[in-house]
Amino acid sequence: ACQLESARLLTWRAAAYKDAGRNYTKEAAMAKLVASEAATYNAHQAIQVLGGMGYVSDMPAERYYRDARITEIYEGTSEIQHVVVALNLLKEYAAEATTLPAGSKDEGHAAQEIAA
Repeated sequence: ACQLESARLLTWRAAAYKDAGRNYTKEAAMAKLVASEAATYNAHQAIQVLGGMGYVSDMPAERYYRDARITEIYEGTSEIQHVVVALNLLKEYAAEATTLPAGSKDEGHAAQEIAA
């Protein structure tokens, strides 16, 4: 239930960012990653509950598992989604690291002022 709700909330967040005209690449990648993993986990649990009958092709659980598993492969693999999220996080933190608080000077700039 927690994974499913996390996927739902991340999807809504990505949609809200898009509607607001903000960059939503990271949020969309996180939503796709979490949703595909949640679907695979939940389908796997359904098969576990059904035991051997879960693998029979006449059972919906078998199809759900195949469909869920393929979402981790098609439409951007899970590994690609990890990379997209990581790159966007690095961009965000790099931008924060280069932004100085109001009234502060970085050491390089201060050294140039002293030398002049």
